Amino acid sequence: MNTSRYRKNVGLIIINDQGKVLLCRRKKSNSWQFPQGGIDQGETPKRAAYRELYEEVNIKRNEIKFIGSTNFWATYELPDEYKKNKKNLRGFLGQKQKWYLFKLCRNADIHFNNDDDQEFDGYEWVSFWYPLRKIIFFKKDVYKKVLRFFSNHYSELNVS
Repeated sequence: MNTSRYRKNVGLIIINDQGKVLLCRRKKSNSWQFPQGGIDQGETPKRAAYRELYEEVNIKRNEIKFIGSTNFWATYELPDEYKKNKKNLRGFLGQKQKWYLFKLCRNADIHFNNDDDQEFDGYEWVSFWYPLRKIIFFKKDVYKKVLRFFSNHYSELNVS
């Protein structure tokens, strides 16, 4: 697969003290996903992960602990009907994502006001595997692969 036709992006999974993961609702829809966002020119994926967490859900670097990242890039193609009005795609077929797992270390004031082009308008803390029931069809394989990859880290976390 020629992955140069895919926009580089980071995907973000945040786990709280109860072992729940943060799932966000896309603005003006009933579509749910983990926070994610593009990697800027010259930016490392990890730096993009911290930036996107703040921009998208107001979680600051000092409120989380890095647990791990995927040792692969996961890709998905955006179906044509979802490419309309997607200025960030700029001719890309879809996204190529490096995924990060973080543990929330202290209470965070989650909101969506840090980005002028906010993507979300709601969130829930859900069980680890629950997102597979809510995620849009074209991202489901990526979510399965990523959750399987992080499941060992998840089971090792000391959650109450």
